Amino acid sequence: MLKEYMMKLSSLHGVSGREHEAREFVREELSRYCDEVSVDALGNVIGRIGDGDFKIMFAAHMDEIGMVVRFVDKDGFIRFTTIGGVFEQNLLARKVVIRTSKGKVYGVIGSKPPHIMKEEERKKPVPLEELFIDVGARSREEVEKMGIRVGDPVVIVSEIFELPNGRIVGKALDDRAGCAVLLELVRRVSKMKSQLKDISVYFVATVQEEVGLKGARVVAFKINPHVAFAIDVCPTGDHPGVKEEDVPVKLGKGPTVTVVDGKGYGLIAPENLIQAVIKIAEKKKVPYQLEVAEGGTTDATIISLTREGIPATAISIPLRYVHSPVEMLAIEDAENTVKLCEAIITEASLLMDAVNFRKGKN
Repeated sequence: MLKEYMMKLSSLHGVSGREHEAREFVREELSRYCDEVSVDALGNVIGRIGDGDFKIMFAAHMDEIGMVVRFVDKDGFIRFTTIGGVFEQNLLARKVVIRTSKGKVYGVIGSKPPHIMKEEERKKPVPLEELFIDVGARSREEVEKMGIRVGDPVVIVSEIFELPNGRIVGKALDDRAGCAVLLELVRRVSKMKSQLKDISVYFVATVQEEVGLKGARVVAFKINPHVAFAIDVCPTGDHPGVKEEDVPVKLGKGPTVTVVDGKGYGLIAPENLIQAVIKIAEKKKVPYQLEVAEGGTTDATIISLTREGIPATAISIPLRYVHSPVEMLAIEDAENTVKLCEAIITEASLLMDAVNFRKGKN
C-alpha cells in the first residue's frame, strides 16, 4: 500500500492552510485503523492506537508549498504571491490549478516572451512580480464568474510517475511521502495491537509546517507525548551541482535520523534519543543515515519546545530536488522509514529508558 498511498497523496492539493483534500483522505484512512481519530481547530488530524501510559507521537505534515491569488486585473490576468519556500525559477510556463468555491480552475503561468525581451532581460530569471496566471478569461468579470477570488490557493500541476530503480517523481512529496509512511505505519501497527503494552501511539498529520511549523505546535501541546518523531524528507547531495561533503545524504541508503538541523537554531536532538534510535535500527537491521543539516528544519523543532520540552527528532526520507514540481525519492527509502518507525514502536522500552520514563511518575 505504501506506493499507492504515495501516488494518491502527491496528486492531491493542499497549500499551507488549505489542506482540505489531503486532510479528508488521511482522516478516512486513519479512521479505518485507529481506535480514535479527531481533527483539531487548526486542521491537524490525530489518530491513536493503544491506551498505555507511555505516549509516542509520529507527525507528518500535509501541507505543500504553493501560491495564492493576490489580484485580478481588468483584462482577467491573475497576480499571485507564494506560500512557503517556493523557488520562483520553477514557476515560469507551468500549468497550475486554482481551487475555488465552485471547483478547480486550470491556467498557466505566463510572462513576456523572449522574442520581445531586451538582451539584459533574457540573461536574468523572470521576477515574481512579472509573472501572472492566464485562465483564458477576457476580463475581471469572467474570472469572477469562474469562482476565482482573492485568497484562493494555487498549486502547480505535476503528474506523479515512476522511473527505473524504484524512483518516484512528483510534486508535494515534501511531505506527502511522509504522510504515506504514516498511513502505512498505522496500517501495520493496527495488526499488532496486542503487542502495544503500556504504550499509546499517536499518528498525526499536521498543517502549516511550510509556513512556520504551526500545526505541530498546537497538536504537540494537546497530546503532550513523552517522545515524538517528525516523519519528513531531507535534501540529498548525490547529483550534479552539490558537493558530497556539503550534503552527504544519498538516495537508497535508508532514512536519515536528524542529529542537528538549521545550524542548531532548529533542532538539536537529545543524545540519549539518537542513541536509542541507532540501537533500534541496528538491532532490526534497518539501514539509516545520520543527518546534520545546515539549512531548514522540521516539525520536530517546535515539538521539542512545547510545554516543558518533549524529546524529539526527525526521521526523514532522502529527497532529490526538494521544493520543486519534480521531487524524487527511492521507494526503498520510504519502505525502510516505515520499518524504522515500526521498530521504534516494538522496541519502545528502549525509548522509555532514553527519556527516563517511569510508569506512574510521568
